[in-house]
Amino acid sequence: MQQLSGQDAMFIHTEATGIPQHIGALSIYDQSTSADGIVRFKQILQLIESRAHLSPIFKRQLRRVPLGLDQPYWEDIENLDIESHIHHIALPKPGDWRQLCILASRIHSRPMDLSKPLWEMYVIEGLDSVRGLPKNCFAVMIKIHHAAMDGATGAQFIPMIHDLSPDVGDAGTAPQRVVQQYNNWHMLSRAVGNNLKKPKQFFDLAGSLIPAWQRIRRGKKEQDFVSLDDKQKTLFQGKISPHRVCDAVPFAFEELRAIKNTVPGATINDTMLCVVSGALRKYLSAKQALPEKTLVSGCPIDVRSDAERSGGGNMVGFMTVSLRSDIADPKARLAAIHDASMSSKAYAEALGPRVAVNVTDVLPGGVLSLALRAAASTGLTESAVIFNTVVTNVPGPNQQLYFCGAKLVDGMNFGPLLPNVGLFHIVYSSVLNKVGSISISFTACRKMLPDPEFYSECLQASFDELKAATLGSTKTASPALDSVHQ
Repeated sequence: MQQLSGQDAMFIHTEATGIPQHIGALSIYDQSTSADGIVRFKQILQLIESRAHLSPIFKRQLRRVPLGLDQPYWEDIENLDIESHIHHIALPKPGDWRQLCILASRIHSRPMDLSKPLWEMYVIEGLDSVRGLPKNCFAVMIKIHHAAMDGATGAQFIPMIHDLSPDVGDAGTAPQRVVQQYNNWHMLSRAVGNNLKKPKQFFDLAGSLIPAWQRIRRGKKEQDFVSLDDKQKTLFQGKISPHRVCDAVPFAFEELRAIKNTVPGATINDTMLCVVSGALRKYLSAKQALPEKTLVSGCPIDVRSDAERSGGGNMVGFMTVSLRSDIADPKARLAAIHDASMSSKAYAEALGPRVAVNVTDVLPGGVLSLALRAAASTGLTESAVIFNTVVTNVPGPNQQLYFCGAKLVDGMNFGPLLPNVGLFHIVYSSVLNKVGSISISFTACRKMLPDPEFYSECLQASFDELKAATLGSTKTASPALDSVHQ
């Protein structure tokens, strides 16, 4: 048995009505490349079963400590009931992209069963009317609880169930496992020992924060970074409903690279933040709800050392980056976002990138769980704006992948919503048909963003305007955006 870290357990404690804490990915495959030109559901079951030993995610479940006196454990299971995790469904008519997004949103909205291994898979057929796809494509949607995986570990997980050619590889024989289980008394005795260490851990953390405070004070004085304390409330702040919407908009990597090269020092991440910022300007302006001051985004950052790369779970810090949504000109906004990103990086380095990890490790599990529930029940989580949205960068495979011989041709990703943050963006880079591609997938509360197609148009229009402003290329905007205030 392995005990969850404080940050892993935080996603269990945060789990509440309307804010399930799992992540997901939907991949679309062209089965004409498989051996018989068709992939059967039985083959998918066999593939996952043959590779289940490659990741502990498949064969472990959550085990809570009695009375919540310590963080939960991962407990290995002896036998995996694979058919209880993998489901076979068909897309309702007309079977187009919007219908696929609706179905994926409904699947993603449903909380996971925390008494089982925390993964689910859905094989979806009936995609013949989806935009630009060959006939007879199918989709596979995977849900995994955030307690078991973050974006960085997800990037390592996905290749495990894929191959680099249509030939299905041999994953080898599963090694012999010793299933270790603790009884309640054992866990309680360990909880006593762990909690006795908390005061020292707390004072060690407090001691490390003193020089961090000094660095931040010096950085503000020398104007290495600026304060982002005055955060604006938007349509995406408030109580999160249990329902979701989602979509994904793809972009050509070469065009994004050319755009970022027009602003000295700018990165691909800066460029994608600029696209999101422009989309938020358009969407909120259309609703007469764009604040005069800038919006801010939470940007997760992987804080693993090289020695920790092979570990699972979560090791994530956070930067808060100004989106400079107060600037109308796209190129000027990109330059300003680059400066804001540099400022946020300087602040994160001054604070210490692992502070978020260390804080959750110090807090006792029961205290953290009680505090989160109390904040939710009293409305405290909706009273303060931490950031307006989340934009996270997830690196995908840099080679063409195949699943049961079927070629990966498209997809989208899903993130968890947070209390008072009803819009989550995932910037996902990958190689499809030997061409580099970056997409922005978004997950949102349906009550806060009831028109995902329009927001997708805003993302595309924002990119087109940024491209025109930097490269001189033009494209006709969507009629739905003609009246949007620029």
